[in-house]
Amino acid sequence: MGKIKTRDEIRKIVEDLKRKNKKTGFTSGSFDLLHVGHVDYLEKAKQKCDVLIVGVNSDSSIKQYKDPNRPIISQQQRIKLIAALYMVDYAFLFEEKNNNKNIEILKPDFYIKAGDYSLSQLSSKPIAEKYGGEVILIPIEEKISTTDIIDNIRMLSSTDSIEDQKFEGGIKAIFLDRDGSINEEVEYLHDPEQFKLTSNALEGMKKMQDLGYKLMIVTNQPGIGLGYFTMEDFFKVNLHMFKQLSPHRIQIDKIYFCPHTITANCECRKPKIGLIKRAQEYYQGKIDLEHSFFIGDSTTDVKCGQNAGIKTILVKTGKTKQDKKEDVKPDFTALNLLEAANIIEENSN
Repeated sequence: MGKIKTRDEIRKIVEDLKRKNKKTGFTSGSFDLLHVGHVDYLEKAKQKCDVLIVGVNSDSSIKQYKDPNRPIISQQQRIKLIAALYMVDYAFLFEEKNNNKNIEILKPDFYIKAGDYSLSQLSSKPIAEKYGGEVILIPIEEKISTTDIIDNIRMLSSTDSIEDQKFEGGIKAIFLDRDGSINEEVEYLHDPEQFKLTSNALEGMKKMQDLGYKLMIVTNQPGIGLGYFTMEDFFKVNLHMFKQLSPHRIQIDKIYFCPHTITANCECRKPKIGLIKRAQEYYQGKIDLEHSFFIGDSTTDVKCGQNAGIKTILVKTGKTKQDKKEDVKPDFTALNLLEAANIIEENSN
């Protein structure tokens, strides 16, 4: 007999198991992109009971309570993966957004949920307790989620992916500083909660993109080299940024960053042009630097752009007023990224 059943078939199985004094446990989830967190949780759930039953949310129910663009994996594939796990005894698909009906029909001895819930959040708790069932919360040790995996894929595609693409003609690029230009200046920014876009940043980047420019971030991140935060922290901030840009269909094509301190004397730290060289190498030398722009809030950004032979725009959104590191004059000055976009529109050729 196979593990995949209908809910009504499992109801009859549970009734038979109770007559045999076997303890049944029930849990559920979407299990979209099955990962180690799911396996760890289900292993612990199985330890609580003789027979573990897993409800798998249907495609339509996931679209209702998660995201209209989810699931990534179809319901038939997801339930087959769950049923293939050794710790799962039975699995079924269900259409509802919560487990109320599942608990009412199956009446398992144990209703098991992950520890990222609280008992007060579970609407099925009183239903289970009414017939004498017990609710069990299992602490999460493998802190990973499908959303994290999807976000990391997006992150990698914007930083390190290799595309088999042939470029015809020159690529117009806008090299953007991040801290102080796209987002408000925070010293050694590493907490996504502190990330806040500068005034008119969304409108400005959207217009630049609509003008036909690829948007690339070029940023110094010495906090990594100093040990103030990790590379993973840097990625998390970028993922938070992507989530804010995505609804406006703003695509950051690449992110180039220098993790070194000034004492490292590396070739990638602005105002040196190692990061821009990396961009040129990636795009097979097709970036038209003469018709591209470098935008930042510091004289270091201006100097970097000038060193690379790129027109520069200094935006007055970050450290502009107190920054005197380089004795340079930008080609243009703008209040924010939207005004910078207008300048680019007027000076594109």
